[in-house]
Order: sequence, then C-alpha cells, then structure tokens
Amino acid sequence: MKLDLDVLRRIEREYGASFYILNSKQFRKNYYELQAAFRTIYPDTHIAYSYKTNYTPILCGIINELGGYAEVVSDMEYGVAKRVGVSPEKIIFNGPYKNTRAVSDILLSGGIVNIDSVYELPFIENIANDNREKNIHIGIRCNFDIGDRIISRFGIDVNKEEFESILKWVKSKTNVELSMIHCHFAIRKLESWTCRVRGMLDLIDRRLGATPRFINLGGGLFGKMEETLKEQFDTYIPSYQEYAKAVAVDFAERYQDIDKPKLVIEPGSALVGDVMKFVTRVISIKEVRGKNIATVLGSVYNINPTFHDKNPPIRIYHIGENTPKWFDNLDFGGYTCIESDYLYHGYMGNIAVGDYVVFSNVGSYSIVLKPPFILPNFAIVDYNDETGNINIVKDAETFDNIFSTFKFL
Repeated sequence: MKLDLDVLRRIEREYGASFYILNSKQFRKNYYELQAAFRTIYPDTHIAYSYKTNYTPILCGIINELGGYAEVVSDMEYGVAKRVGVSPEKIIFNGPYKNTRAVSDILLSGGIVNIDSVYELPFIENIANDNREKNIHIGIRCNFDIGDRIISRFGIDVNKEEFESILKWVKSKTNVELSMIHCHFAIRKLESWTCRVRGMLDLIDRRLGATPRFINLGGGLFGKMEETLKEQFDTYIPSYQEYAKAVAVDFAERYQDIDKPKLVIEPGSALVGDVMKFVTRVISIKEVRGKNIATVLGSVYNINPTFHDKNPPIRIYHIGENTPKWFDNLDFGGYTCIESDYLYHGYMGNIAVGDYVVFSNVGSYSIVLKPPFILPNFAIVDYNDETGNINIVKDAETFDNIFSTFKFL
C-alpha cells in the first residue's frame, strides 16, 4: 500500500488524527494465494475465515463473496455472518461457550456445530429429538498430543471415554451425522501442522473407521510480514506454499483413489495481519531520567492487545510543523494511564511533535480486543492506492456508542 503525506492529511481532515487504514485489495490477494497454495496440491481445500481475529464486516463479506466459509465462536459473530449473507451450510460454530439459540439456529439451517465438551451434548440431543425431520450436522473438536508440551484446554481428549460416548451417541441417532472432525493448536510452526495431519488421519483409522465429509485442521498460520518483524521471531516464518506442502501432500496421497473429504483450514492472522495499518500523531516528546518517550494519540490496545513483545513495522511522516530531532533509543507511549502502555520500543531516527506515526501489520485482533478504555476506538477507512479512493469502513466510536447501555440516574 502506497501512502504519502497528502493521503494521511486527507483522511485526518475527514476522520480525525488517529485512524486505521484497511487494504481490502491485499486481503483478497492473501485469500487467493493461500487457497491456491493448498488447492494446487489438494483441490478440495476450503478456507473458513476466523471471524474472531477481525470481524470487520467488509472483510467477512469479501470472504463470502470469494466462496469461503465463516468460522464463528459467538452468537455475535454468527450475527455478522448472517448480515453479510453467508449461507447457513457455510457456517462452522466453534468455541467453549455456545449460545443455545445460535446452536439451534445453525443446526436446523444446515450449519455445523463442533462439540467442545460433552456438556453440550444434552442440548444438541434435544434439538435432534425435537426435529427428527431435520438432518443435524455436528463435528468434534479433537484434542491430542502434537508434541508441543502444551495441554490445550479446548476440545475432547480423543483417548478418553467422552470421545467414544459422542461417537456412540451419533450412531444412535438416525438424523445426526458426524460431518466434521476438527482440531486447532495455537503453535504456528510447520511441524505442528504435520503433527495435526498425522493425528487426524490416525484418529480416522483407529477410532472412526470412516472419513467424515470435512477434516478441519483449524488455524494458526503465520501470515505475511515485513522483514523487520520477521527478524524478531525465534522461529522460521513459513510461506503459504510451505504450509500447503506440510498438510496437503498427505491428503493428496491418502485420498487419491477414494471419495475425497473437504480439507478445511481456519486462518485469521494469516489473511488479515498485514492488511491494516494504524496511523496516529505524536502528541509530545520528553526525557524522563535519561529515557526519551514520545506520547502518541494511540495505545498498545490499538495495535497489540495480545501484548506480544514484538515491535511492529513503523514509518514516520514528517509534517513540517516542528523540526525533527534525532533519537537513538526512543519509546512510543500511548495515551492511557497504564504504565506498560508502549506501542514501540527503541526507535532510532528523526521525529518531531505532530509527525504521523504509521504502524503496520496490525490487522490481527486489534479491532476485536480494543477496549473503550480512556478513548473509544478510531475510524477504519479502506484506501485504494490505485484509484485514490477512500471509503469509510467503520466510524469512530462516540460517547453514545459506549454509554448507550448504561443507566444514568
């Protein structure tokens, strides 16, 4: 995305001194490239976008337009999927808590609900019993060891009786189909994906005896990022093509002569991480006990609400109001009253009060996890650098947006 001072000033005049810039064109490109990487090897691969990563409706609508699935973990996200026109059969409901009304609606309209705990079973059984004329499609989130030394709290332990009890229950119901087996592990390394594939295929052989229509390997892929961000990781950052080889080759070899299941992946950050920038202005620069600190009209919650220790890619645009000064080791602090609110550590370069600071690779979780603490969230605009068009995607939040649910005496 090509930005210049004129574009930033145009957006500021209309939407305020801090804002997000969305590159929907890049989002489409990421979708096509990731899908092509997998489908070149295993053609029946499908992308289910992780709404929780960034549920900005325009992005969810693009996924639907391109033929993707919606992976939702709440009634709220399910509402977004419906509003952008996703067909019920293309909705996958995951998560440890599920609104019962949403579960019923999804199951009775043809979507898939992945069981995370046996405690969900009685309610689903009631739905099946009360609607015997309907075919109910369920999945199971499978929990097994992938060698990452992490015991995930999500899903059903495939080596426990609970897993077997769900399989027996499905077999006892004429209108219930185990349509999907699902797994998801947070680690993004290539090795974890190889272990997922082997674990799921082994599960089919040992416990299921038959292949369900969907094998869902979840999300947890690194996305595209600038070199300055890659350098901060202590692990290799794979490409889309490398993930595809780690996963799809085994599927292509196993299912070459029989009915092929649909392979599903649920990317979030891998699609949206690099498609948003956060733009803000420097409010002040000061030295405190030998430490240089620039305060900006933004917060760590705007760019890094998961509080990882990586500096995002950064670029400064000098506006000329004040003479820039060179700093060897300057930190960018946020507008909040939280001591740890830093957006960037150790900046080296010229900067002045009033300058624009643009943070890249902020599309993942920044919008969905930003609290209205001190200041509500800022506007999102979609900028097309080919046409120069600037379209509002989300208005800046207001007092009324935040306090409409409170009761004032």
